[in-house]
Amino acid sequence: MIDTPTRAALNLGGRRLSYLDFGGTGRPLIALHGHLSEAATFAPLAQALDPSWRLIAPDQRGQGESDRADDYSREGYLADIQALFDHMGLDRAVVLGHSLGAINAYQFAARHPERVSALINTEGAAALGLDGSNPFDFLRDLPYEAPTRDALIEGMGPAAPYFSDRLRQNPDGSWRLPFHPQDMYQSEEQVHGDHWNDWTATTCPALLLRGTKGVIAPEQATAMAERRPGTRLVEFDADHFIPTSAPDEFADAVRTFLATL
Repeated sequence: MIDTPTRAALNLGGRRLSYLDFGGTGRPLIALHGHLSEAATFAPLAQALDPSWRLIAPDQRGQGESDRADDYSREGYLADIQALFDHMGLDRAVVLGHSLGAINAYQFAARHPERVSALINTEGAAALGLDGSNPFDFLRDLPYEAPTRDALIEGMGPAAPYFSDRLRQNPDGSWRLPFHPQDMYQSEEQVHGDHWNDWTATTCPALLLRGTKGVIAPEQATAMAERRPGTRLVEFDADHFIPTSAPDEFADAVRTFLATL
């Protein structure tokens, strides 16, 4: 049984990158969350994989307990992952990601194949946003902080139920979101693109998890499995947020895949 995970941080040029280490003596698994989320979302998975796997999950830049960054570029995210590997003394590890985190995972593997022993891609498309639309338009009207928690919740309007349980209190007593809305809008803009070359750049074992109500079109998911050797596709009757909307099925699929490594 996993005890309370350890919260620690890296100092990257004065910017704090926070992470949770769920501990144990198992093999290392780096887990990367998606936009508008944080490392704690992987707590049920860490419990399900214990004791065979030691799950380490960062709050990616600008989210959770990690500081805001000057940019949300592809290379910026990948540099954070490399810094975490180095900080933890990991030569190689399995890397799992959801959405933004999944794209970060397979792009990191494309640039550092010697450090990734296997990939678990949950709802990370090989090409997305090519029509120019940004699903985070709604964020642009959200307040980042307010003098009181109630005022911040009221200011969020219809979005409040999605984030009200994760608000942070500032040292001066005011309250803020666990991300800056404008940061996440820009991050979403910069994750869009055709990433097929990165997805097909590696041949380590890979698990591709797709929700039938998610963001990856069925024909793209099939092509992702067919065009990348060593990739297994598993589909769920679930939305984009598989780790939280289908946690048991998610954990079972991940555990089954990891047992083959």
